[in-house]
Amino acid sequence: MAEKATEETGLWKEASPQDASQGLQDSLFSSESDNSLYFTYSGQSNTLEVRDLTYQVDMASQVPWFKQLAQFKIPWLSHGSQDSRELGIQNLSFKVRSGQMLAIIGSSGCGRVSLLDVITGRHHGGKMKSGSIWINRQPSTPQVVRKCVAHVRQHDQLLPNLTVRETLAFVAQMRLPRSFSQAQRDKRVEDVIAELRLRQCANTRVGNAYVRGVSGGERRRVSIGVQLLWNPGILILDEPTSGLDSFTAHNLVKTLSRLAKGNRLVLISLHQPRSDIFKLFDLVLLMTSGTTIYLGAAQHMVQYFTAIGYPCPRYSNPADFYVDLTSINRCSREQEMATREKAQSLAALFLEKVRGFDGFLWKAETKELDVGTCAASQTLLQDSGYLSIPTEQPGAVQQFATLIRRQISNDFRDLPTLFIHGVEACLMSLIIGFLYYGHGDIKLSFMDTAALLFMIGALIPFNVILDVISKCHSERAMLYHELDDGLYTAGPYFFAKVLGELPEHCAYVIIYGMPIYWLANLRPGLERFLLYFLLVWLVVFCCRAMALAAAAMLPTFHMSSFFCNALYNSFYLTGGFMINLDNLWIAPSWIAKVSFLRWCFAGLMQVQFNGFPYTAQIGNVTFSVPGETIVSAMDLNSHPLYAIYLILVGISGGFLFLYYLSLRFIKQKSSQDW
Repeated sequence: MAEKATEETGLWKEASPQDASQGLQDSLFSSESDNSLYFTYSGQSNTLEVRDLTYQVDMASQVPWFKQLAQFKIPWLSHGSQDSRELGIQNLSFKVRSGQMLAIIGSSGCGRVSLLDVITGRHHGGKMKSGSIWINRQPSTPQVVRKCVAHVRQHDQLLPNLTVRETLAFVAQMRLPRSFSQAQRDKRVEDVIAELRLRQCANTRVGNAYVRGVSGGERRRVSIGVQLLWNPGILILDEPTSGLDSFTAHNLVKTLSRLAKGNRLVLISLHQPRSDIFKLFDLVLLMTSGTTIYLGAAQHMVQYFTAIGYPCPRYSNPADFYVDLTSINRCSREQEMATREKAQSLAALFLEKVRGFDGFLWKAETKELDVGTCAASQTLLQDSGYLSIPTEQPGAVQQFATLIRRQISNDFRDLPTLFIHGVEACLMSLIIGFLYYGHGDIKLSFMDTAALLFMIGALIPFNVILDVISKCHSERAMLYHELDDGLYTAGPYFFAKVLGELPEHCAYVIIYGMPIYWLANLRPGLERFLLYFLLVWLVVFCCRAMALAAAAMLPTFHMSSFFCNALYNSFYLTGGFMINLDNLWIAPSWIAKVSFLRWCFAGLMQVQFNGFPYTAQIGNVTFSVPGETIVSAMDLNSHPLYAIYLILVGISGGFLFLYYLSLRFIKQKSSQDW
């Protein structure tokens, strides 16, 4: 067995490149030839310690409530049942220090995600049965995590129309202490760009699946840069290479290795890294079904498994081979039982071998990385105030100013969307206007004019609803993560979101409202036009506020759009045109009281008819009727015009208040975060 172990270990070492060719490989896989450190961690050494952790996952809580309802299950009854609980992590212990990069590998369901959730304090729906997490020799709390730990999620959540430099600059305004001058913030941004090798794309848009921008690997490095800006000592990444090709993935992990050499503690989770990525790791934690199969130096992993009778075949990737070896085969019950027993025996064997070892690492006597020899960059910021960043963050006013600038910059660079919205409003206006154009001296009948006024207030807002809901849900995941990270609070975001969309809203109403008024030859005069325009502005804003509230209250785009469509149709039918308000029974009459379409229609009718006689002709008989009488006959004259404006302002304010409450008290999870 010893000879076999020596032979297999030698084969692995023989397969690895020699020092002479290492430089060639580095230059081949590096996005830039510069390997120096530009942005190191200048604070005290960090430690992350997990002590005898056992974590129980409630599987029912991982299913969104709306999906449980679709399965005819009551969400609050399914939570907490014993059948839905299973152990995600069992008796896990390890200790990692600054200057080390620990890779957590294993097949799906091995417990990687649960472990990251517990460490970052985001273990919603689970419960720690035993054990504890210690960060820098103190028990982990939300305050300690926010102070020391940066968490990079699996999916990139960035605004697509901002450049790389602008994205980092906006975060620097939000995240760095108030004591930082603008020059210091700009220098921090440039240091992070240099450290992550993003100079060549610093002025390129970030982009996404629909907007052309930087590459996938560069976008992932931007996500890392967003967290790196506040100079955390501990960096945790959830599957950072997911969705990247092998070349880009290698470059990314090499960047992370360089960050670890900058006196940081880096913790990443991966499925099965390729061999050249595997050699970049300092420590490896191999898990299956929540248990530890191996924890130790990456370079000694083959030696350990060879010693216990599982040598890695020649020219095979150790990560692939040992992840496959410890995976649970669920093709049949017999295979599942056999593979599970093998995994349990390997876990028990490892636990026996490392019992009493420091840090629970196999071969703990292996020379650890000398974190004191990490090269310090000449561009290193000699500040140690980063530890107090959470208590020195910018105030609400500065958060609002930064958020509204980001909102307007991102929106007004989306020129195709703005152009489509402008063309849509213009076409709708021209279609309605030309339908009523050309009647000359022949006055429109009362019903034709009433139909025109109702369509003006009822047609275009419907398009606004779908646009606002779609936009909000596309930003929902980013909003959830930024609020969760404490980047800003709900109040500044609420005001920035509402006020930041006003320029587009005003332009939209102007393009839609003005052509109709003149083409349809409505009541002339500047005063009447301004009263008309303000009503159209308010009804479109009510629709926008309703869509914002629905998008924040409900977790999916389809649910939000269905809710808004149902509510809008109710307002449409009780708007006073389809059926007289006097003829509504009790339930629709209450809906009509909060129908902004009804109040807009009533206001437009008063602007058009009140104060002017209406001349009608029946056969050879012509008679004049006061406009107020006709409007009153439709029960649209029950409130004065100024009260209608106040009611519309109150309705929009009610929807905005509901929107704020949703932002404040409802987790803005997207479908991928459940």
